[in-house]
Amino acid sequence: MSTSGAERAFAADELTEDGFLGGRLRIAQPRNGYRAATDPVLMAAACPARPGQAVLELGCGAGVASICLGARVAGVEQTGMELQHAYADLARRNARANGIALRVIEGDVARPPADLRALGFDHVMINPPWYPAGGGTEARDPGRETGLREATPLAAWIDLAVRRLRPGGWLTLIHLAARLPDLLAGCDGRLGSMDLLPLAPRGGRPATRILLRARKGGRGGFRLLSPFVLHEGAAHLRDENSHSAAAEAILRHGEALNWPAR
Repeated sequence: MSTSGAERAFAADELTEDGFLGGRLRIAQPRNGYRAATDPVLMAAACPARPGQAVLELGCGAGVASICLGARVAGVEQTGMELQHAYADLARRNARANGIALRVIEGDVARPPADLRALGFDHVMINPPWYPAGGGTEARDPGRETGLREATPLAAWIDLAVRRLRPGGWLTLIHLAARLPDLLAGCDGRLGSMDLLPLAPRGGRPATRILLRARKGGRGGFRLLSPFVLHEGAAHLRDENSHSAAAEAILRHGEALNWPAR
C-alpha cells in the first residue's frame, strides 16, 4: 500500500487499535484512511524469509505485513518504504509497540531515495494498489484513495523490487486476480521459478486474489498451484468466523503458509 498527501502524523482520535494474529499483535490504523485486512497477513505468511535475512516491504503502510513477518520469524532485518509521512510514522510506532525491529524509509516507488538504492535484500514483499489509474470510484479519504489506486504502474513496482533483490532473492506479492495479466506483463527474464497461488473465497468459487512468488535469476519453470480456500462452506450463513483450518492457522495463529516445495 502506498499513499501520498499530508505530512503530519495521525492524531490519537484519528486511529483505531485492531488485533491481528488472534490479538497477539495490536496495530493502530487510521479510522477513515487505508486499513489493512487479511492481504498483508497472507503475504507475510507466504514470504520464505529465514533468521538473519534482509527483507524489504515496498509500500508498507501502517506496517502490518512486516510486523506479522517479524512476529513469525525472529532475527530478520526488516526495512519498509512508504510514501506518506503519516503512514510511515504509524508503521514505526506500530513496530515499536509490538516489539518488532523495522526501519522505515520515506520515499516514492517511482523515484526511490538514494538510501534505499544503496541496499540489497534477500526478500521483497509487495501489496501494491489494487486499481489502475482512472478505474473505479474515487475514495473520499486521500490516503485510502492512493492506497487503492495506482499512481505508478505495477511494472515499476516489480522493477524496483527486482533491482533491490540480491541474486537468488525472492519476490512475494499479493494482488487482485483481475490484475494478473498486468502482473505477468510486468515480470521479465530476471525472475524465474515463479509460483502462482490463487486465493479463493470458498470452494468452487473463482479466485479473487493471487499470491505470487518468484526468484531473481531462478531457473525453474512456472507453476500454477492448487487454490488456497479462505472460508469453509458454500456461502456465509451466520455472523461468525468461517475460515478454513489452513486460513485460521495463518490469520489467527501466525503460522507460515504451507507452500509446496520445488
